[in-house]
Amino acid sequence: MYIDSHAHLSSEELFPKWKELQQRAHMAGIEAIVNICTDELSLQQGRKLQGGSLPVYLTAATTPHDVEKEGDSFFPLVEQAAHHQELIAIGETGLDYYYEHSPKELQKEHLLRYFHLSVQTNLPIIFHCRNAFADLFSLSDLSYAKKPALIHCFTGTIEEAKQALDRGWYLSFSGILTFKKSENLRQVAKYAPLDRILIETDAPFLAPQTKRGKENEPSFLPETAYTLSLVKDLPLDTLAEQLKANTRAFFSF
Repeated sequence: MYIDSHAHLSSEELFPKWKELQQRAHMAGIEAIVNICTDELSLQQGRKLQGGSLPVYLTAATTPHDVEKEGDSFFPLVEQAAHHQELIAIGETGLDYYYEHSPKELQKEHLLRYFHLSVQTNLPIIFHCRNAFADLFSLSDLSYAKKPALIHCFTGTIEEAKQALDRGWYLSFSGILTFKKSENLRQVAKYAPLDRILIETDAPFLAPQTKRGKENEPSFLPETAYTLSLVKDLPLDTLAEQLKANTRAFFSF
């Protein structure tokens, strides 16, 4: 019924629990999961998640948080995996000026490297963006114009959503959509066209409202879907089918 479009299953928190997570995901109606690999170990472990009863697809990139620490060492491994057709997307990459764990200019430099790799391999990009939309838009217009992109865990304004949608991008909503204080984000979700929306857990982070404080996992995804169905005033089954179609269209699987 659902596809989790962004989870960190091969992270140190979730990888050891994969068998039980998989069982609960099945019971919750999860049909597939897009696993985001952000370093060498998570890429290695991500490969071990494949081939089971629940389809797991891989993406890879260094997050903007970590490019100073391991951007240079991980990029060749992402490049190799992409050229060997192991990945369905490049990401999550992007810009984060809220935390700025890595210098802004270095974040931009690595983003441009991933733009180039995406174009080379004909793979879409997954963006992480916080407090950096102006630079994300300007850099993409220069180096990644009219190419497929998805902003994961979107938390921007309606105007920022409009600018992304005008570029042909998709928006993905996480458990943040369910939070009591997220009315502005629910208005963004209401505004966004139905055929340009995905949902995700970002597990193990950002558990939805009724699971706040718990480690997030794919089986919690239906709560986000339910909230989105209320926002969009659509039957849950109708919404779920459209979300699956959107996810498969973006990632081409």
